[in-house]
Amino acid sequence: MNDNDQVVCVIDDDVSARESIAGLARSAGLDVEAFASAQEYLAAPRTVPPGCLVLDVNMPGLTGLELQERLWQARIDVPIVFVSGHGDVSMSVQALKAGALDFLTKPFDPDLLLSAINAAMAEANPTVGRALPERRGTGAKSNFVRRASAASIIGIVGASDALDDVLAQVHTVAPTDSTVLIYGETGTGKELIARAIHELSERKHGPFVKVNCGAIPTGLLESELMGHEKGAFTGAIAQRIGRFELAHGGTLFLDEIGGIATELQPKLLRLLQEREFERVGGTRTVRSDARLIAATNRDLSAMVKARTFREDLYYRLNVFPLTLPPLRNRRQDIGVLAEHFMRQLATRLNKSECNISPTTLGRMQQYDWPGNIRELQNVIERAMILSRGPTLEVPPLQSASTPDALALQGDDLASVNRAHILGVLEATGWIVAGPHGAAARLGVKRSTLNYRMKKLGIPPMRGRPRPLSP
Repeated sequence: MNDNDQVVCVIDDDVSARESIAGLARSAGLDVEAFASAQEYLAAPRTVPPGCLVLDVNMPGLTGLELQERLWQARIDVPIVFVSGHGDVSMSVQALKAGALDFLTKPFDPDLLLSAINAAMAEANPTVGRALPERRGTGAKSNFVRRASAASIIGIVGASDALDDVLAQVHTVAPTDSTVLIYGETGTGKELIARAIHELSERKHGPFVKVNCGAIPTGLLESELMGHEKGAFTGAIAQRIGRFELAHGGTLFLDEIGGIATELQPKLLRLLQEREFERVGGTRTVRSDARLIAATNRDLSAMVKARTFREDLYYRLNVFPLTLPPLRNRRQDIGVLAEHFMRQLATRLNKSECNISPTTLGRMQQYDWPGNIRELQNVIERAMILSRGPTLEVPPLQSASTPDALALQGDDLASVNRAHILGVLEATGWIVAGPHGAAARLGVKRSTLNYRMKKLGIPPMRGRPRPLSP
């Protein structure tokens, strides 16, 4: 056996999980010690810390989080990878803030777990008395410090480098009063980032007011933003306070700012410059101390060149640009986002949480998600409704812009599903069961696939037309 610093210690009171993790690590050529409890681990003699701890969260006697705290207080520096059957968001936040390298939920993806263990082993240093990394402070951004800062923003899920870079910018700009312009494709979470900036600012106790500029008719948008006086136009039977005024002391979030009419843009520019305006039909100047955050999925610089967006307004908005990565650029977050949505939906749908098979997760991570996080949320909801057992049955994933989808866009859903299943059956040589069969590729049980084949009129292997012999 190697020195203790090269040993992976697995601590889990669930014997099947413990043996599974230990076997996985051994198959990768690592030396492993397994313990049924935190107390058993502490009682084991050793001269230096191990290279990595793979630690369950909920254990009788001494929990994983309590063991983590005890090790930190003793100044024992051990890289920790948490595994949990609960996947509790608050738990993961607490663990990551305290310095854990990663937090995975069961059933775990073997490749992700091995990757986390390897990263932890790379962090290990056999030198006794090595200075511990900063636990909650700033300074050099180690991997787990960046993840801790990401987890500290409520409602934002993920630990990818692409997301961490965005959240680092959020933490930087939030304490200021600067205008922020958030760029991002549809469904990337622009409003969530705007709310995070508000919650991390000095204005968090003030209102957060949202206006979707693309959803309000041009003729009504000015009244919506600035308010109007009684009698200002037909139907104005009473004075109305506008969104700018309502956001006084807080934050105004203008979503889809690229959709604002050109005739309204000078008034918006004046408001940003002078923080004052008149209600529609009024003469009294109203002042509003509201921070502005805008968002768009359009290329505003291209709109400036096309003269559909004022150049001076663009530069006024573009003080602190922040671009959100599409989901295809943060694929490692897909699994944790899927589990997050399952937890949210379980109560509303009155269903138990499902497991995601490695095959299904791999298929989800290979898909490009043109609708981003919003599309993923909708897919998970549909899958939870369709699933009849403990394993999540994710329907075929196919972008509307792919050639196959374009060819089938006039057909009904049954035709799309039938074509997809036929394609998988052909790819697997019409083998339904087994680790390399069509059912495994589709992430469903054999009985489920047989039922769907029968329903869609797909014959079994024995009924498949065979090519004529030459």
